[in-house]
Amino acid sequence: MKPAITVLGTGRMGSALVHALLKAGHRTVVWNRTLEKATPLAAAGAVVAPSVQEAVEAAEIIIVNVTDYPATAALLRGDVATALRGKLVVELTSGTPHGARDVGKWAAAHGVSYLDGAIMATPDFIGTEHGTILVSGPRRAFDRNEDMFRALGGNIQHVGEDLGLANAQDSALLALMWGALFGALQSIAVCRAERIDLGELARQWTATAPVVEGLVADLIKRTAAGRLAADDETLSSLSPHYSAFQHLVELMEVRKLDRTVVDGYDAIFRRAIAAGHLHDDFAALSQFMGKAG
Repeated sequence: MKPAITVLGTGRMGSALVHALLKAGHRTVVWNRTLEKATPLAAAGAVVAPSVQEAVEAAEIIIVNVTDYPATAALLRGDVATALRGKLVVELTSGTPHGARDVGKWAAAHGVSYLDGAIMATPDFIGTEHGTILVSGPRRAFDRNEDMFRALGGNIQHVGEDLGLANAQDSALLALMWGALFGALQSIAVCRAERIDLGELARQWTATAPVVEGLVADLIKRTAAGRLAADDETLSSLSPHYSAFQHLVELMEVRKLDRTVVDGYDAIFRRAIAAGHLHDDFAALSQFMGKAG
C-alpha cells in the first residue's frame, strides 16, 4: 500500500507536487497558511487539513514547500515536532547547504528522518519525465521511498549522503542560469542602444548558442583537470577575450549604459592579468572566483 503523504505549502509549486502525487495514487493531505489556496486541491482528491498538527498526524511522509527554512522551522518545531517522530520529512524549500545540515541535526535530535531536496524545474515539469529534483541525505530513506520521488519527476537524483549537497548543486546551477540571464539583459541593453531589433538578437543567439555551450563545457572540463595554462587544445586565451571585452566597455561608456555587471567582469579580468595570466586559457579565471581576497 502506498504511503499517505502530506504537503505543507500549496503555492504553484506545492500544488504541482500534490497533483503529481494524486495522479500516482497516493493519499495526499494538504495544508496552506492561506486556506483558500489549498481548497481547490480538494476537488482533485486531496484532503485539506485545518492545521499543521493534523496534517502531520495524517501522513507517513511530510513534504515541505514553503518560503524558506525559517518558515519550515516555524511550522514544524514546537508541539508539532512530537507528531513527526518516526516519520520522514522531505524539505523541498529553497535554502542553503548549511541550512539543510542544520535542519538535519535538529531532525536527528527529534527522531525524525530527513531528506533535503532542490527542485530544478518550473511547476509545469513536475510529474513529467523531464522533472528534475536533486535529493541529498540518507540513501536508505531515499531508496525506501523512490516510487514516491519518481511520481514527482522522471529525473530524480540522489546526489549524496551529505544533506547540503542538493542545495549546493542548486546554487551552482542557478549561478549558471543567472549568468546567462544577466548576460541576456546586458545584450538587450546594447541592442536597444544601437537600435538592433530584439528579434534579430534572438535569431543570432540561436545560431551562436552551441558555441557558448561548448565553451562552458570546455571551461568546466579544463578547470576540473587543472589545465589552466594555454595548450594545443585551448579554444581561447584571456588575451583575445579581454581585448573584445574592452570594446563592449567602450560601447557602454559611449552609450551611457549601466556598467554594474561589466565592472564586476572587468575586476576579475584585471586580477588575473595582474597575476600574469593574460596568455593562459580562459579557465585560469577560475582561480579568481573563489574566496574573496
